[in-house]
Amino acid sequence: MVMLKNDRQVKQLVKLNDELENYFRNTIIPQLFVDANLILRKFTPLAMKQFSLKPDDLGKPIDEVKDNFRFPSIVENIQQVIETNTILEKEIQTTDFRWFQMNILPYVINKTKKTNGVIITFVDITLRIKDLKDLEKLIGEHETLLDTISHDIKGPLTSLMLTINQIKKVPPENQQAGQALFRILESSIGKMQVIIGELVEDRQKQHKYKSEEELLSFEHILEDVRLTLAGELTASRVTVKTEINASQILFSRRKLRSIIYNLISNAIKFKSAERRPEVLITTNQEDNFIVITIKDNGIGIAANKHAAIFSKYFRAENAIEGSGIGLYLVKEIVSNAGGSVSVSSEEGRGSEFTVKLKYV
Repeated sequence: MVMLKNDRQVKQLVKLNDELENYFRNTIIPQLFVDANLILRKFTPLAMKQFSLKPDDLGKPIDEVKDNFRFPSIVENIQQVIETNTILEKEIQTTDFRWFQMNILPYVINKTKKTNGVIITFVDITLRIKDLKDLEKLIGEHETLLDTISHDIKGPLTSLMLTINQIKKVPPENQQAGQALFRILESSIGKMQVIIGELVEDRQKQHKYKSEEELLSFEHILEDVRLTLAGELTASRVTVKTEINASQILFSRRKLRSIIYNLISNAIKFKSAERRPEVLITTNQEDNFIVITIKDNGIGIAANKHAAIFSKYFRAENAIEGSGIGLYLVKEIVSNAGGSVSVSSEEGRGSEFTVKLKYV
């Protein structure tokens, strides 16, 4: 009778083991079973494929096979689950740069209520992570776009106000001066219409903001910016000189215009009261980069502020206008294009901004 009972128990155990083996063979989720001594006891065929496991890995301490994971604390996490008897969830990356949701579940024996190991499951979330990164990039691009438009539209508005004030001062008999100011006024209104039109067009597309690259002439971009800033240039009596040694670049028109506009606008804002403001713009080609420098003779920037000026909403103590995002936008645009921007400046001696953009 005792032998029959033992036979039944053995057969039951064999059956349960076969069912467990069958489960592990057919599940479509990578799974590992690690016992309380941290020995790898079972794994699914999919786990073999994803983590380069081999049949002779069975019976090995999990510490010896953990190098298949780009996650150094997996052993510590298993021990934590065994000790606390609680489920642990984490996102991990494997050696082939795929992302998984890792769930470590305690394997509890019903009779003793003790944890005798863990079952580790892995759900592939590579596409989800990619979607999240794409979404983050999309949000960042839209934020940059909106910041650019809101910032750039202030230029034509300022020019409008300055021109209107100049018109008020023109004697009625001086029609020539009045007509010149009206042309500036008309140009400023036109620029605002273009910026607003670009925003409306982007909203209608209903997909992420993309600026088309085209072969651009620096002379044309500079003339565009000069017309946009005509009111400020006239009111501040700024002398702008250029040395164009590299004339063309493949880039987004809107973005290149924004870079040049913001740097020249800053040179006007931070002019020195002790001398007539001057701005020198140069372009050169160095290896695979176009180097743009914009140098002014303004009030300069303290050495300990050189990094901070590119932060969003940073405003110098002596700033009398502006939202503090102009240089931040320049850095974002340039960095996203694979380039770099830097400043060389000294208080009281002006500033020189250097922008490097990939030529090809």
